[in-house]
Amino acid sequence: MTLLDIFPSLRASTVPRLDPAVWPADTHYDGDGRITLGGVALHDVADQYGTPVRVIDETEVRERCRAYRKHFPDIEIVYAGTALMVGAVARWVADEGLSVQVGSSGELSVALAAGIDPRRIVLHGNGKTLDELRTAVRCGVGRIVVGSLTEITLLTALATQPQQVLLRIATGIDVSDADQFGFPLGSRSFETAVARIAGRCNLQLVGLHCHLGPQIHDPDHYGEAIRRMIREMSWIDHEYGLLLSQLDIGGGHAVALRGGDAELNLRELADILDDALDAGCARHRFPRPVLTMEPGRAIIARAGITLHRVLAVDETTGGGTRVIVDGSGYGGRSRGHGGALVVNRHPIGPQMTASVAGKHSESGALIATEVRLPADLRPGEVLALPCTGAYHHGSATTYSTVGRPPMVAVADGRTRQLLRRETTADLLMRELVE
Repeated sequence: MTLLDIFPSLRASTVPRLDPAVWPADTHYDGDGRITLGGVALHDVADQYGTPVRVIDETEVRERCRAYRKHFPDIEIVYAGTALMVGAVARWVADEGLSVQVGSSGELSVALAAGIDPRRIVLHGNGKTLDELRTAVRCGVGRIVVGSLTEITLLTALATQPQQVLLRIATGIDVSDADQFGFPLGSRSFETAVARIAGRCNLQLVGLHCHLGPQIHDPDHYGEAIRRMIREMSWIDHEYGLLLSQLDIGGGHAVALRGGDAELNLRELADILDDALDAGCARHRFPRPVLTMEPGRAIIARAGITLHRVLAVDETTGGGTRVIVDGSGYGGRSRGHGGALVVNRHPIGPQMTASVAGKHSESGALIATEVRLPADLRPGEVLALPCTGAYHHGSATTYSTVGRPPMVAVADGRTRQLLRRETTADLLMRELVE
């Protein structure tokens, strides 16, 4: 018999709720008061694999992919692998009918090693090296997004047979303060890029591409991007006789990092995209192109949870409370998440507001701030931080010569290690001893 069996009212009144906006849908408390995911108690994961450890819910990833296929049945969905490029994840999304976008030779290698058909891979990035382009061409990557005249020159020299390319466009739509990469619409460089590709028999311009920015929750921005890009596609058809058939609107779909954050509504987005295509094509008398989108964070972010073990609970100089855990505040972990919870028990007593810092953190490099935790939190207990699936692994560092944590998948009551823990021996292998 558990505490909740004796006092069932505790479940509804004082037990912290797992916010479905930031925790995987299958995250819940079991009868022993432990947080479970994929049928596995997170405390058991921490005991088996050590901490810190990243946990990925396979079911959550697959369900996110299926949601995109449901809302956008006529649109090609490409998983933006830079959010998390691990072989198993690449296989999961490919199984669900998605293509895969890579941004480097390393990500391309992971995708190919995972068995992804190179024809379903899209390569892009703000600046590609000669070696990256050579590797992509040799592997038979389906499409390459070019964003500079230099890349066009390099590809012209490398491609021995027609290579499909898309031009990356800076639409001029002010979504964030960050400047957009690509050829500005209507610019001289844009016109030069089209002319150069049009004159090459080994490069096939099949469409335009844009990326408006991160964490976009207003779907109207995508509608405006479509209208502007169709106008340019029509101009290319009239000037060069090139009828482009693909329009890639990139990703940037907002997800909640904390409870109450705005998210991109997929149903609203579907309606706006359809209306924008109809309006743009009708206005410019242009045949409807195949639309592509590239969600990354929106598929993987909520599927990830990071587990840390508490090392100390200290008082700060300002009179607050700081919890020290065995992770690090560096490597992208402070990008934001929905708080933290103790995984091995229901905190039914008094709570405190605290910040969470890693054992190697400097001032300001915190893992979490203003989180509600049990007032009797003890060293040795395990905290779970949600919404850490996207970018946290890729941007993790070996600060203070500490290896990066392992990654474990959970599904159907089982665990499977996807990446092992990086050891000191791994780091020492880079040392060149004279």
